[in-house]
Amino acid sequence: MSDPLVRLYPAAYRAAYGQEIIDVHREMTADMPCPARLRADADLAAHALRVRLGLDPAAPAGRFFALAAPFALAAGAVASGLHLSSWYAGLVLSPAPVWVQLSAMDGAWTLYMLLSLLVCVGAVMALTGRWGPGVGVAVCGLLGTAVQWAAGAHVYDDGAIAPVVALLTVAVVLACPPDRRGDRRLSAAAGAMAAAGWFPVVAVDAGTYTGAFGVTTDYGAWPMLVLAFTGAVLALRARSSGLREMGAMAVASPPLVAYSYATAWGDLRPVLGTLLLLSVVAALTAFFQAVRRRR
Repeated sequence: MSDPLVRLYPAAYRAAYGQEIIDVHREMTADMPCPARLRADADLAAHALRVRLGLDPAAPAGRFFALAAPFALAAGAVASGLHLSSWYAGLVLSPAPVWVQLSAMDGAWTLYMLLSLLVCVGAVMALTGRWGPGVGVAVCGLLGTAVQWAAGAHVYDDGAIAPVVALLTVAVVLACPPDRRGDRRLSAAAGAMAAAGWFPVVAVDAGTYTGAFGVTTDYGAWPMLVLAFTGAVLALRARSSGLREMGAMAVASPPLVAYSYATAWGDLRPVLGTLLLLSVVAALTAFFQAVRRRR
């Protein structure tokens, strides 16, 4: 079974390591029961496809997605968490009894809230040390929102970008190489970014205070600002030009872009402004690093 699977590797890689892979795989699976052997074959095929796509840990793309994946997961959790918080605030502030409001919710809305909750719970699990189960839960929530939109249940005003954003986020998270998943430093940074991007918006919406450090939370600006600032901090700590870090933040940003689009009632100008924000922060970070190197 392993010989056909090895053909999934690129020719050069197969010529260099093919026989060794076949020998190791045969020895490892010799006494395995059928289900375990199928899982081993699937792992081998997945690794071959990663090598062919340049997503193995040694490849630049693999390292890039290892950096982007925790922040894509965190961005998805922020967007889903803000939708949940908005719904909960409306539930609490409404003069109607809670049980009346809950009984009046239609099935599509209820399903969307449950799927958003899955994304949030999964992200928390993944970023606090249980990457595999957490990603599984979050991916189920994201794919569920894409399927729900495709089925015609358009709950939020984020248009046709909703399923695209969900699928892009899933792709970024799953593109992370297996042995680079659950990095504690990146998970902690992504968790801090999610908390800083979510809490001030919720506090403003609840009327606790009227501004987040002097920056408006309108049009989804605040979560994107936090994401861009996080990328700059990572670049400064790594003493890099910032292009890789800000590129990873850009790849992780689609859930926040979709949230901005929905918050701005379909107006593209605030959305373009939030995307420009990433470019401006990237340019400032690169300039600061260049000045620091000359000193």
